[in-house]
Amino acid sequence: MLDIKFIRKNIELIKIGIKEKGESADIDKFLELDEKRRKLTKETNDIKQERKKLSKEVAQLKRDGKDASQLISNSKSLSEKENTLDNELQDIDSGIHEIIKWIPNLAHPDIPREQQTVIREWGEEVIESQKVASLMTAEKLYDSLGMLDFIRGSKIAGTSFPCYIGFGARLERALINFMLNLHIKQGYTEILPPLLVNRKSMFGTAQLPKLEDDMYFIPEDELFLNPTAEVPLVNLHQNEILKVEDLPIKYVGYTTSFRREAGSYGKETRGLRRVHQFNKVELVKFTKPENSYDELESLLWDAEEVLKLLGLKYRVILLPANDISFASSKTYDIEVWAPVSKEWLEVSSCSNCESFQARRAGIRFKEKGKTSFVHILNGSGVATPRVFIALIEQYQNEDGTIKVPKILIPYMDGVEVIKK
Repeated sequence: MLDIKFIRKNIELIKIGIKEKGESADIDKFLELDEKRRKLTKETNDIKQERKKLSKEVAQLKRDGKDASQLISNSKSLSEKENTLDNELQDIDSGIHEIIKWIPNLAHPDIPREQQTVIREWGEEVIESQKVASLMTAEKLYDSLGMLDFIRGSKIAGTSFPCYIGFGARLERALINFMLNLHIKQGYTEILPPLLVNRKSMFGTAQLPKLEDDMYFIPEDELFLNPTAEVPLVNLHQNEILKVEDLPIKYVGYTTSFRREAGSYGKETRGLRRVHQFNKVELVKFTKPENSYDELESLLWDAEEVLKLLGLKYRVILLPANDISFASSKTYDIEVWAPVSKEWLEVSSCSNCESFQARRAGIRFKEKGKTSFVHILNGSGVATPRVFIALIEQYQNEDGTIKVPKILIPYMDGVEVIKK
């Protein structure tokens, strides 16, 4: 959420920011309500001053033994008018809040506005082009080895719910444990949060109100299935004032995540590419404002290290203003290369939301007697489904087995080759 004072002073900039992100917020209505609020506030303050003055005059008349009934009646009338104005102010404040919550964070001025930029690539093409035709795509490979079963998953829950089996389950678990251990070594504190989150937490990270229709909701309890570990990790410090000496605070958390929207039918939805339930290791940082962009770069490197250690080719993309999230000011995507499918697959988004989420969740820090909002960063470190695709495609052998990456062998209890 943006500061209301900032919005007042930067109306044209706000309008541009809303347009860049393809959002909709009635700024003209905001200006109308804000002007009414200022007038009512002044009128209310004037009444308070008048009542204060009358109170002194009534006290003096009583000390002098004179009749103060008329002044008391005037004061009562002013009090009733003040209550009426207070109620009007509450209604106006609600209207202003309803508009402000639909205003997205402003995209950083230094990022591209419409075209993404490839920042860097890492890794080499590991499969010779003449061999690709003889190898299997991830879907055929995990089917042939019995690693995943979407048919049985659909029996249990419905379409787009994967069911990992045997070595598929073990590989998925190995990836999660490897990532957690790596990020702990990088200085993150591990959190295993609840999988259910309340409406206040969802609002704090700006999933609500914009994305409510994409979420799984339990109306009886007013709880949502966690859409990303970003939500519980950020809200660990909801409505808290942090110690400046503790910053930056760095958390890593694994959760199963849930999203109702799985995309349109076709290539992008086949197999593990876009599912309703998926596993993800999430990184979250709370930082001082002046350090947040340096911390974004280090968070990005921490996520990249996962792919480097797995030996997977990837690239880093700086997203333009029209492609970053509602809450983000700057975002890098990491895409991994699937060598047989011949496609780049997004596995992480690393974002600086600056103070946008902190204002919504009430997370501040105190330094030299002054209280300010922290900057909050998040990034997947990383999401497993598409890494799973790239990994088994890259490490498959010509006989249809899969070589386990060296870094994962200890997490697979010494298994070096996945086969039937």
